[in-house]
Amino acid sequence: MSAPTTPGSAVADLLGLVALGELLAFERMAGDARLAPDLRRRAALGEMAAAEIANYRRLAARLATLGVPPEEAMRPYVEALQAYHDSTEPRDWAEAVTKAYVGDAITDDFLREIAGALGEPDRQLVLDVLHESRYAEFAAAEIRLAIEAEPRVAHRLSMWARRLVGEALSQAGRVAAADRGALTALIAQGERVDVQALFRRLIAAHTERMAAAGLNN
Repeated sequence: MSAPTTPGSAVADLLGLVALGELLAFERMAGDARLAPDLRRRAALGEMAAAEIANYRRLAARLATLGVPPEEAMRPYVEALQAYHDSTEPRDWAEAVTKAYVGDAITDDFLREIAGALGEPDRQLVLDVLHESRYAEFAAAEIRLAIEAEPRVAHRLSMWARRLVGEALSQAGRVAAADRGALTALIAQGERVDVQALFRRLIAAHTERMAAAGLNN
């Protein structure tokens, strides 16, 4: 059984990072919904956005319980996360759902790994706010439909997915610097954590997702 989480700076930093990610995801999805080709798809992305803001509220409430103002916990990460989203604005619906499918999944995989080093209730909270599989399934189905309608779009979306991963990795260093070592401290708590193995698992999961959606890694 995990020991109760104390309101340490590392935990607050991580929750602040996750909270900002949820807030920005809400803003992104609400905006990207306008790219949807019909009302059904627009509503689906709107539902995803609603789930993101609900998750943000849960994280903000937990930070407040720990005595940390949510805006204070999020502030160090604004520049890096906003830069990622600003540099990866989708041009159409296919790129929007690819960003949701690829970018969000990588983040979820990473947070799922880190969550194991947290005590309760923070471990379960982080796991709870990860994206539901039905959203990934929706995005993957939309990608496959786009490729079926126009096979040559697969190359463009594969290149777009690679760019998303590259941009995310380019901002990772800035995030690590901003959190004053919080992620490193949390990862180090895990006795069995092998950082290189962790990244191999992340890459393997990404490759599998790309193939499942009909994209080339």
